[in-house]
Amino acid sequence: MIRLQNSLYNNFRSESIAFRRLSYFRARSSKKDSRKMAPPILSLALPSETGRVLSIQSHTVQGYVGNKSAVFPLQLLGYDVDPIMSVQFSNHTGYPTFKGQVLNGKQLWELIEGLEANNLLHYTHLLTGYIGSVSFLENVLEVVKKLRSINPNLTYVCDPVMGDEGKLYVPQELVSVYREKVVPIASMLTPNQFEAEQLTGLKIASEQDGREACRHLHAAGPSKVVITSISIDGNLLLIGSHQKQKDQSPLQFKIVIPKIPAYFTGTGDLMTALLLGWSNKYPENLDKAAELAVSSLQAVLSRTLEDYEKAGYDPQSSSLEIRLIQSQDDIRNPQIKYISQLYN
Repeated sequence: MIRLQNSLYNNFRSESIAFRRLSYFRARSSKKDSRKMAPPILSLALPSETGRVLSIQSHTVQGYVGNKSAVFPLQLLGYDVDPIMSVQFSNHTGYPTFKGQVLNGKQLWELIEGLEANNLLHYTHLLTGYIGSVSFLENVLEVVKKLRSINPNLTYVCDPVMGDEGKLYVPQELVSVYREKVVPIASMLTPNQFEAEQLTGLKIASEQDGREACRHLHAAGPSKVVITSISIDGNLLLIGSHQKQKDQSPLQFKIVIPKIPAYFTGTGDLMTALLLGWSNKYPENLDKAAELAVSSLQAVLSRTLEDYEKAGYDPQSSSLEIRLIQSQDDIRNPQIKYISQLYN
């Protein structure tokens, strides 16, 4: 065991300075019981085009929202994903009732301390979604700081879940925390139209408004911004923007997304996970990553709609739980049907 760890350490020491922080790769005294040695994290040790993701989101026992919507697709794309459940509910809150527990900031930090004590805090990506309180979000900021002290190249993908269709469903004070503290440290931001308006103070009533909102967010911090859904003149659009250098104009594009006549839960969580997955595989081509993400998402929703109809349900009568297990091929190998259109 000791020889194996020495070999791994020597082989990969030159690959990344970050690996030097993984103390469990170091040789240990032969007097110690080798069974108590932490095994190497193979997702870091072995060459890969993916990575290791810490995902802090909600969890439901039944249905697909939050981590239930994000973890499985990322695993299908080859990522190792460690989920932390910000809440654990019986079902999502759109049902008539729900039961469960809410994780507080202290409990979140205890989990981080447990990982750190075993040298398990080296992540390539952090993904965050719905967060319901200022105190918990403040602790997430500390998590980002901790993870970047271990891996300065950490990619932080933030879905600033605050509301939709003109309505907040988090406390108003979270908006300023996202705007002033979270946006500046995010690598990629994936708001919807309403959330982008809250973060920028700009009204988005046209494509040009959407592009300007992206530029406004770039100036605050993230190099990649995707406004995942914008409704303009009856059309549904995605507008993406990638500023590769701070002194350069961003590459901006749109994808026209056909509306599906049904209401689904968990789609934003799934979309952000797919954007993380594909943008890491195509780091210089956010438009390509968005094409794959949208094509995959639309395939999942179409399959969900068909399955509900086969089962005899009216898909417009209530919200639909997306069908992830049945959509594995659409997630792994999406057929690109939704093409990005670059702006001049």
